[in-house]
Amino acid sequence: MFKLNKRIITILLSVMVLSTFLFMAFSASGSSQTATSYSYNGTAPKYVFMFIGDGMSFAQINSAEAYLGKAYYEDKKVDVRRLNFSNFPVAGACTTFDATSFCPDSASTATSLSTGYKTHSGTINMDVTKQVKYKTITEMVKEKGYKVGVISSVSIDHATPAAYYAHQPSRSNYYDIALEMANSNFDFFGGGGLLQPKGKAGDQADVLELATKNGFKVVTNKDEILGLNNTSGRVIAMNSVLDSSKALPYEIDREKSDLSLADFTRKGIEVLNNPKGFFLMVEGGKIDWACHANDAGTTIHETLAFEKAVNEAIEFYNQHQSETLIIVTGDHETGGLSIGFAGTGYSTYFDKISHQNKSYAEFDSVIKEYVSKTSKDNAKLEDLLPDIKAAFGLITSKDKDAEIMSDMVLTEYETQRLRAALAQSIVPKSDRKYTDEEKVLYGGYEPLSVTLTHILNNKAGIAWTSYSHTGVPLPVFAKGKGESLFVGYYDNTDVFKKLSSILKLN
Repeated sequence: MFKLNKRIITILLSVMVLSTFLFMAFSASGSSQTATSYSYNGTAPKYVFMFIGDGMSFAQINSAEAYLGKAYYEDKKVDVRRLNFSNFPVAGACTTFDATSFCPDSASTATSLSTGYKTHSGTINMDVTKQVKYKTITEMVKEKGYKVGVISSVSIDHATPAAYYAHQPSRSNYYDIALEMANSNFDFFGGGGLLQPKGKAGDQADVLELATKNGFKVVTNKDEILGLNNTSGRVIAMNSVLDSSKALPYEIDREKSDLSLADFTRKGIEVLNNPKGFFLMVEGGKIDWACHANDAGTTIHETLAFEKAVNEAIEFYNQHQSETLIIVTGDHETGGLSIGFAGTGYSTYFDKISHQNKSYAEFDSVIKEYVSKTSKDNAKLEDLLPDIKAAFGLITSKDKDAEIMSDMVLTEYETQRLRAALAQSIVPKSDRKYTDEEKVLYGGYEPLSVTLTHILNNKAGIAWTSYSHTGVPLPVFAKGKGESLFVGYYDNTDVFKKLSSILKLN
């Protein structure tokens, strides 16, 4: 009897252990299923917004929130002012690696978001053989009767916006990308211009003329853009004020009278608004550019400009809550931005960023002008100190405001870094010979400008690890119909799959 009971007890214990294991496995499977679930039983939203902050991950968002916290709360109080989209009811996270690298580019990551497939860096909506074209979510919803819009703060033929309408083996095929835009049946393109509207050599048919023949209304005048509405037909609206890269000015440099990303988003909504619905992709492209240059102040202002664009969608959502879905995410992280720096330990001083009122690019122009009228032997840091103070708030101990702005005074070490950087900036780019250390210090940027942003950022307790993209995961925020599918941790290709389910595209 004892042996029998012992045997029964052993069997019962084994059953209990097995049951526990199965329960844990089922629970883990259930959790994983939530993160990668594509099952949606509700009705499809009529209006869908896809916001992509290029280069934007957790640190970019949190640094903007910390900056606002310093601006809106009492001195010495550590707090943040949450961005509108970080207050969305659902938040998830996604990985970004592509078929090439754990540090992917915008072409491949936007392809993952747009089509649900991995591909090589530099490739837009084609497979790794560069032979097979992938169908985009925008093409799919267009077939269902939705109107489609694509907006970006950078050139509209750049990688991320292109991934929502083009299919190219190389993101550098700007003319071919623009041709696809002109030949598309989409309804609104807005924001930046085109890099090669007449081809690389300028000897091919004008893309905008072809677009006009295909039924697009091409608008580049501010007043005409502001006059657009849902009776305007199919529109290509390009800002009248563009930089050399055919992008909108950086927000920190933008004149108040110039159109913003939010303005184009509002106009996109007005043009697309119709009873059958629309899909609008909006990219904050210059977040990425500012991060490449390791310019935290400009990055923060670009993120806040992106938030204002999202606010246009939120205002629309408030009028159509039962019919709208808003997704906000990034494509990859850029620069390896960190909140925390070895020189400041556990302290941060985001109020110091408020002294900056020019982007690195705008200060490059100051340097260019100085170099044009100064010989290498006569270049002195002292000549540029007034411009440095005006643009970044950085001063020397001899400045008249040194006492009241003691936290902005340059140390001897920082001053030496600036002198060394100026010595390189005064040399023509083609003649600069960098040591391995200088390559890391300056990247491909103007030595004096990037050194100034590094010093200001470090004083604020902010640091960077790269001038390139990194492989860290991204947040995904959702609000509206089908929002619950975006809870969890998943791959960027799953964003497409979840949206496809919600839109009944499967």
